Amino acid sequence: MAVTKIKPIKSTLKKALEYIQNPDKTDDKMLVSSFGCSYETADIEFAFTLSQALDKGNNLAHHLIQSFEPGEVSFEKAHEIGKQLADAVTKGQYEYVLTTHIDKGHVHNHIIFCAVNFVDYHKYNSNKRSYYGIRNISDRLCYENGLSIITPEKGRKGKSYIEYQTAKKGTSWKGKLKEAVDLLIPQIKDFEELLEKLQASGYEIKRGKYISCRAPGQERFTRLKTLGADYTEEAIKKRIAGIKSRTGKKLTQENGISLLIDIENNIKAQQSAGYEHWAKIHNLKQAAKTMNFLTENNIRQYEDLISRIDELILDSEQTADSLKQVEKKLSDMAVLIKNISTYQKTKDIYRGYIKAKNKDAYRRKHESSLILYEASGKALKDAGIKKLPELTVLQKEYSTLQKKKDAIYSNYEKLKKKVKEYQKVKQNVDMILQRENSGKEHTKTLE
Repeated sequence: MAVTKIKPIKSTLKKALEYIQNPDKTDDKMLVSSFGCSYETADIEFAFTLSQALDKGNNLAHHLIQSFEPGEVSFEKAHEIGKQLADAVTKGQYEYVLTTHIDKGHVHNHIIFCAVNFVDYHKYNSNKRSYYGIRNISDRLCYENGLSIITPEKGRKGKSYIEYQTAKKGTSWKGKLKEAVDLLIPQIKDFEELLEKLQASGYEIKRGKYISCRAPGQERFTRLKTLGADYTEEAIKKRIAGIKSRTGKKLTQENGISLLIDIENNIKAQQSAGYEHWAKIHNLKQAAKTMNFLTENNIRQYEDLISRIDELILDSEQTADSLKQVEKKLSDMAVLIKNISTYQKTKDIYRGYIKAKNKDAYRRKHESSLILYEASGKALKDAGIKKLPELTVLQKEYSTLQKKKDAIYSNYEKLKKKVKEYQKVKQNVDMILQRENSGKEHTKTLE
C-alpha cells in the first residue's frame, strides 16, 4: 500500500535537498528529477522565489514522502508515479525536486517543493484538507497502476481512507455491496447462488451465524444484515422468492418496443406477496425516478440509452485530453515566464561580473545571483529561445489560457457527473428489466 505524509521545512533546506539526492539512495542519481528548477541549484532557485513571496510565513518548502509496499512496484514505476503525484499537487506552479530511494526494504519517493509558487508568489496552504487531497491523489494513482490502497491504522472509526472518502460520495464498501446484491437478486434462483455469484465477482464470503462479505482491498468483513432491513438473509430469500413467483413474460427490448412500457409492465409484475415489501420501498421508487429521467431526456429505447452513454464517455475523454494539453501548455509557459523574469533580474549582476577587475572576489560576493543567471540562461537556450518575448505579453497569454483551462475543467466535471448519472440509470434499468449480462457492458467509468 502507498502511504503519504508531508511536513514543512523551516530551515536546513539545502541539507534536506542534499539528503534526498544522495547517490547511494537514488541509484547514483538516476532516480532524481525536478520541475521548474535544476536539482543541482534547487536551494538557490527556491530562495529566489521565496524572496518574492507576497504572504508571510516561516516555511521554506514542503517535504512530501510517498512509500510503497515492499516488492509491489519497480523503481522506475515508483518514480513515474511520484512525478504524477508531484505534478498534480504543484499544478505546474511550484519548483520541486523528486527522488526515489531504493536503499531500504520499501521503495519510497521524496518530493520537496518550494513553499511559494513562481507564478503569483503566493504560499502553498498546507492543512488537513490539502493533505487529504494529496492522499486521495496518491490512492487514485495507485489504483490506476494496480497497487494496493492506503489503509490508516487509526482514525476514521475503523474505515480505510478510501472507504472514508467514497462513503461521503455514497459509494462506500457497504454501498457497493448493496448494489452488487441488488443487481444479482434478479438473476439467481436461491440464496446460495447469490453467495456463489458474489464470490465469483471477487467477494470473500465468511459463513457463520451471520453471512459476511469482504471486497478486494477491504480491510474488514461486512455482515449482510448490517446493510439494512432488506438485506438480512431472510429478507433476501423473500426477495428472491418473490421474483421467482412472478408470472409475467420475460421482458425484452425488441423491434422498437418502448422502454417506458417495459418498465411499467415490470412494475406491475412485481406485486407478489414475497416481493411486495422490498419492491414498494426500494425498486418502485428507483423505477419511478428512472422513468422520469428517461422521459425528461427523451430516451425511448434501450439502445438510445447505450448510445447516449457512449457519446458522453467519448465527450468526456476528448475533454480530458484537451484539459491535459492546456495544463501542459500552462506549465511550460509558467516555467518560461519564471526563467525570463529571473534572467532579466540577474543580468545586471552578470554584466558587473564581466566588467569586474577581480572576478573571483565579485563572484564570491554575488555567487547566488550569478548561478541564477547562468541557470535561467541555460534553460532558455535549451528551450530554443533566441529572442526574449515580452514578459507582460506572456503573462497576459498565461492569464487567458488559465481562464480557458478553468472553463474546460468545469465542463469536464459536468460531463463526469452526467456519465455517472446515466450509468446509474442504466444500472436501474438493467435491474428492473432483468437484463441478462447486466453490468458487464459499459462498465467504463471516469476518474
